[in-house]
Amino acid sequence: MHTYSLFFLVAVAMGGVAWVFLYPLLSGERRTERRVASIARAQPMAARPARAAQKPRREQIEGALKDLEQRQRQHRRLPLAVRIARAGLNWSKRRFVLTAVVFGSAVFLLALPARLGLGPALAFGFAAGAGVPLWLLSFLRKRREGRFLENFPDTVDVIVRGIKAGLPLLDSFRLIAADAEEPIRSEFQSIIDTQAIGIPLGEACLKLYEEMPVAEANFFGIVISIQQRSGGNLSEALGNLSRVLRDRKRMKAKIQAMSMEAKASAAIIGSLPIAVMALIYFTSPTYIALLWTTPLGRMMLAGCVIWMSVGVFVMRKMINFDF
Repeated sequence: MHTYSLFFLVAVAMGGVAWVFLYPLLSGERRTERRVASIARAQPMAARPARAAQKPRREQIEGALKDLEQRQRQHRRLPLAVRIARAGLNWSKRRFVLTAVVFGSAVFLLALPARLGLGPALAFGFAAGAGVPLWLLSFLRKRREGRFLENFPDTVDVIVRGIKAGLPLLDSFRLIAADAEEPIRSEFQSIIDTQAIGIPLGEACLKLYEEMPVAEANFFGIVISIQQRSGGNLSEALGNLSRVLRDRKRMKAKIQAMSMEAKASAAIIGSLPIAVMALIYFTSPTYIALLWTTPLGRMMLAGCVIWMSVGVFVMRKMINFDF
């Protein structure tokens, strides 16, 4: 047991060192930081007087962005009720916890007859009760955000056409809340309900990001909030926002298409050891059984699992992009 523990700690330590020193180089974080710093230092001094006339509006934009960044930091560790709401479920926390406990207990009872032992059965039950429900919440949230982003540019276009036709902004929101698809309909209905209790429309639109934490909702809330404070041509601002949203959507689809080859390669590389191990087990079970019947084999198997997990995690970070 001391040998296994020492080998496990050494493998984890080596993986952590590799992650700290190699991941910034592989992901390009340091190169991005250097580029941002060089752009910040390269701001022309002569352009500052010309921007002095635009200082009030710029300060409003900077203030709105700072407020959004502060809210993002406050909501990094979200309560369970907020995560359930973002997933589109109307469950209470008690119902969710009870469902997770029942599911974990069922997996534990199913694992006991398999003669895995009490410890592995408890591990399977805990993973099923604590991991699977949270993963399901994350899956439902991402699917709901995907549906929102799919129809949001068209929604902004409908608002722009309504404003150009002479409708007030709030009436355009009511039109969206009545005829749009979910989850856009419920989110705009929430904006209308929030405004009805006395909160200004700009602040109500900013709260859209709290319910739908995507950059597009961020942009929409900023545009409406700044227009409500300083005025301006709202239809033109929302039209520009619609073009930006469509360009982001087009760029996201292009990046996904270009990265599909890398994702397929990563899937093949990650599944190849498992597939080869399964084939060898079916053809020569006594040969491959040395991996879990001998101390050296178990040590090698544990090391392989750790390093394969680190490799899969690094590949996932390299081929997934945030927008």
